[in-house]
Amino acid sequence: MGIITKGVSVNISDEKCNIITRVTWASVVTNLVLAIIKFVFGILGRSHAVVADAVHSLSDLTTDFAILIGVRFWSKPPDEDHPHGHYKIETMVTFFIGLVLGITATGILYNSIVSIHSGTYEKPRIIALVAAIISIITKEILFRWTIKKGRVLRCMPVIANAHHQRSDAISSIPVAAAVLFSVIFPDWSFVDHIGAIIVAFLIYQAAFKIMNPAINKLADRGVSAEELKKIYEIAGSIDGVKGIHDVRTRYIGSANVATDLHIEVDAGISVQAAHDIYQQVKDKLLESNLSIVDIVIHIDPYHG
Repeated sequence: MGIITKGVSVNISDEKCNIITRVTWASVVTNLVLAIIKFVFGILGRSHAVVADAVHSLSDLTTDFAILIGVRFWSKPPDEDHPHGHYKIETMVTFFIGLVLGITATGILYNSIVSIHSGTYEKPRIIALVAAIISIITKEILFRWTIKKGRVLRCMPVIANAHHQRSDAISSIPVAAAVLFSVIFPDWSFVDHIGAIIVAFLIYQAAFKIMNPAINKLADRGVSAEELKKIYEIAGSIDGVKGIHDVRTRYIGSANVATDLHIEVDAGISVQAAHDIYQQVKDKLLESNLSIVDIVIHIDPYHG
């Protein structure tokens, strides 16, 4: 006998969607102001590293708008063409954020190497250092606020965007150091360009941390061994379940999990009794902290 049941997907509420939008708009305004400050101060201060950091802030705007547009799509309820919901759009937006970071880093790296190779250097001014310090403080505050909201909402793109903001704060540290060194030692002004190269590699690192989990989830990677073990334990704790096998899981979106499994029950019980057992298994799994939102359960006869 084979009975299959499917869990009902949980959709992003309007309240959660509005919070994500508010958090992201705050990021848009902050990034725009910082980009303008770093561009102006970087040009006036003749600092290649600060101008490169301004480009990084502009890339933040790209990812912010990706979230603002994407949240309206991945929060849609399941429909006829997408019976499992639109959760994977969330993961694709996350991947896009990492991709933009990687492209930004490549542009900064190329321009810095070309500038060093040309041998044309200008002594940075102290005003460029001011911009870098403002960026460090502001982006660290924005990171802490955004990461807190993202974790509460369990929203991967918001968390990814927070790390993007942290990478901007961290990248401003070598920028500040390079500008300060170049101001103190004018003959070593090429250090300003080296600071820009360091920025590029820090951005590469952030891009990898964002893209790697997104790629795994788009490739239908399952949950961890510890979480898989918990699924076995929860299903096995229900009276009447004689065996469990062929448990499969995959992520749909950043945190939501879909799973299917086979449970064995006594071959001689009624269909109603088998139904009651699988209903208990389904309810227990949906109520767990495993973020399971979609379940398919197959019931097999147990012959001892």
